[in-house]
Amino acid sequence: MDKRIRLRALLIGGGILLFFAVLIIRVFWIQVVQGSDWHKYAVKQWEKTSTISAVRGTITDRNGNKLAMDAPAYDVVLNPKVIAELGVKDEIVSRLHEILGTDESEIEKQATSKTTPTAKNPVSELRVWRELNSGGRRIPQDKADQVNALIAELKEKTDEKYDVGVQLNVTTKRYYPKNELASHVLGYTNNDGAAVAGIEAYYDKQLKGTDGSIRYQRDNQNDKLPDSQDVYQPAMNGSNLKLTIDETIQYYTEQAMKEAYKQLQPKSITVIAADPNTMDILAMANMPTFDPNKFNEVTEENYDSFKNLGIKAEYEPGSTFKIITLAGAVEEGLFNPEATYQSGTIQVGRTTLHDINRVGWGPITYLTGLKRSSNVAFVKLGYEMLGAERLRKYIDAFGFGARTGIDLPGELPGAITFDPNIKTEVATAAYGHGRVQVTPLQQLVGVSAVANGGKLLTPHVVKSITDPNTGVTTDVPVHEVRQAIDAATSEKVRGYLEQVVSDQEIGTGRHAYIDGYRVAGKTGTAVKVINGKYDYTKQVVSFIGFAPADKPKIAMIVVIDQPADSKLGGGAAAAPVFKKIVSQALPYMGVPKANEDITTQKKEKTPTSAPAPAVYNVPTLTGKTVDAAKKKLIASGIAFKVVGTGSKVVKQYPPVGSVMDGGQSVYLMTEDPTKMEIPDLKGESLRDALEILNLMKVEVTTVGQGYVAEQVESSGNGRRIITLTLKSARATVTGVDDPEENALGTKDETQPADSKDAATESKEKDSTEKATEESTSSPDASAESSASSSQSTGTAADPSIAEVGSGSATTTGSVQGQGSTSGSSLKIPEPTGAPTN
Repeated sequence: MDKRIRLRALLIGGGILLFFAVLIIRVFWIQVVQGSDWHKYAVKQWEKTSTISAVRGTITDRNGNKLAMDAPAYDVVLNPKVIAELGVKDEIVSRLHEILGTDESEIEKQATSKTTPTAKNPVSELRVWRELNSGGRRIPQDKADQVNALIAELKEKTDEKYDVGVQLNVTTKRYYPKNELASHVLGYTNNDGAAVAGIEAYYDKQLKGTDGSIRYQRDNQNDKLPDSQDVYQPAMNGSNLKLTIDETIQYYTEQAMKEAYKQLQPKSITVIAADPNTMDILAMANMPTFDPNKFNEVTEENYDSFKNLGIKAEYEPGSTFKIITLAGAVEEGLFNPEATYQSGTIQVGRTTLHDINRVGWGPITYLTGLKRSSNVAFVKLGYEMLGAERLRKYIDAFGFGARTGIDLPGELPGAITFDPNIKTEVATAAYGHGRVQVTPLQQLVGVSAVANGGKLLTPHVVKSITDPNTGVTTDVPVHEVRQAIDAATSEKVRGYLEQVVSDQEIGTGRHAYIDGYRVAGKTGTAVKVINGKYDYTKQVVSFIGFAPADKPKIAMIVVIDQPADSKLGGGAAAAPVFKKIVSQALPYMGVPKANEDITTQKKEKTPTSAPAPAVYNVPTLTGKTVDAAKKKLIASGIAFKVVGTGSKVVKQYPPVGSVMDGGQSVYLMTEDPTKMEIPDLKGESLRDALEILNLMKVEVTTVGQGYVAEQVESSGNGRRIITLTLKSARATVTGVDDPEENALGTKDETQPADSKDAATESKEKDSTEKATEESTSSPDASAESSASSSQSTGTAADPSIAEVGSGSATTTGSVQGQGSTSGSSLKIPEPTGAPTN
């Protein structure tokens, strides 16, 4: 018995001993052998890592006005399990549909979403977290307020204090405060924060920065422990970009384009403006356009609105390309402006090439041929005098056939593919037809080289990059690619191109003339190839130029694809757009009119018994306090008006350096001009009133001529609108209205007996030009080959095609005179005299 007891005790004791031995070994294994692994696991359980998102860099214009920035946004999140428990599905689906515009079926699908069965958990259950991706991501504050109101109503209805099945998560979204302004330059970021197109994509790495993190210890309630040992990695915010774009010039550009788009009803319009001395892009725009804040509203019909045609449209330039041939001929000493040739037609191989006026103008000088945009003149200059090899040398020297290197994604290189051994291809390339494909930006870069002394520069849209983490700013330098022509050649060509605009009788660019400024430029028109045939109802018309011609400050190209009236050439359709924008931009840039200095000199030299009116140069006032600016102006005897309630001058008009007489006032703007109250402009000249209102981004309608007598404010399409009633100086002062004026703004008079005959003669002349333009000659086989090769881009390559002019084009509005006000509505001129091809 005792033996059995001892044996049992031994077995039990041994079992207990074995158990403790195993336990000790297990504890040793866990705490010693696997200690580090379990420690890591434990740390993982009580530690939490949170991401600190980097702030995406801000994009501003050259003056610091914000064009793109991060702004608060919200994501809508659903809890299907709670929604089912509370029975509020129908109300949530209906209300979110009203707020977000998302389809009800999609909201219901997410509100009833279940988990996917797995081997570990084969039962499908309602989810507890579901983001409403369709329409519910990164919603703005106004919609977030409506969702919060819905949440408050549900809490009151269900007596739930916390989760009612809907909540908002705070995040950020990219915001473009100027909406459509410069959208093709900026690009946008999508709902996932990924950069798409434009500056956003090209400089994405610099803009987005690097996210940071913070790691800390917490308890099971997710509260931070008092003795938590935090590990903090700060976020590196993205760099801020200052663009070369000038918001005001961009605004002038887009407003003029909208008017032209409405009047001409084209397929598209592209305008690029630059400082030819640095190739800073001052403005770049396309119509149709888009709002980057609403990128997700794109449809198949408006998808092309996102394409930046300035760098992605390859087209046949037509006569604007003659500038390159002219520059080469002048550089080689081959251009004699007074030498004569027979205009009309010229035989090249088996093909007859011709001018827009096929019967020609008889023997004329080469300078006259340039003014009239004679194709024959440029066949002789480019094909006969320069020859294929030298012509190609200058085309390459001006950068055609290669990307310009602008800091925007997706730039196309164009194509110069004429065969130097095929006569017609060389001849037609000399005047911008056939196997010559360019982009608008390439054209602007090339002509800017003509304007700036012969230097081919790399265009750029970013002026400087600032790292907010270090405060270091890096300026983007001007990059010279090569010297395309010498400075003396540049000066001569500028003078010749100025006459294309200044000659109001035969100059094809005469509708780009701006009173008081010296403007140089060239028109262009190219017939498009549709289904392998030349369609004379479809054209690409353009104007390229710069001003002032002697010391260029701005260069600009206007390209209009397929205006509804196919008879409108580059001179009639595109030149007025150039005129409207540049006539506003030059005064804004502080460029005085050429005749202002002359007028001042005459006043000083002309003896008179009465004292000459005082003339002032506007001093620098922007950035000064209002009191300091007032003191400076009072000391100089200059009248002024303070607009706004701020204490510092943020903008001024007229700009620094402008010449003004004692009757003018300087406007000191002390707030953001786009937001402050419109000042009383009564008594101001229309030009001054328009400049002030343009700075304030106010749309203007004018009635009458002269000085502002009345102003009426209204609004529409989210913009401020003002109607100015103008009267003569006498009527403004005396209050007695002027005699009634006719529709052209001139006093009604009896028409002279011979005026009818003159008008009839003008119409007959236009009719003759129209008939001349519509006749064609038969191309040879090589020409047909050229047309086939350029069909893919949709532009003509027929070497016998002359520039299609506008001798009989239908006009919208009245003729815009040389002395018209810079800010007046865009007028497409009725062509008279020489065709404006």
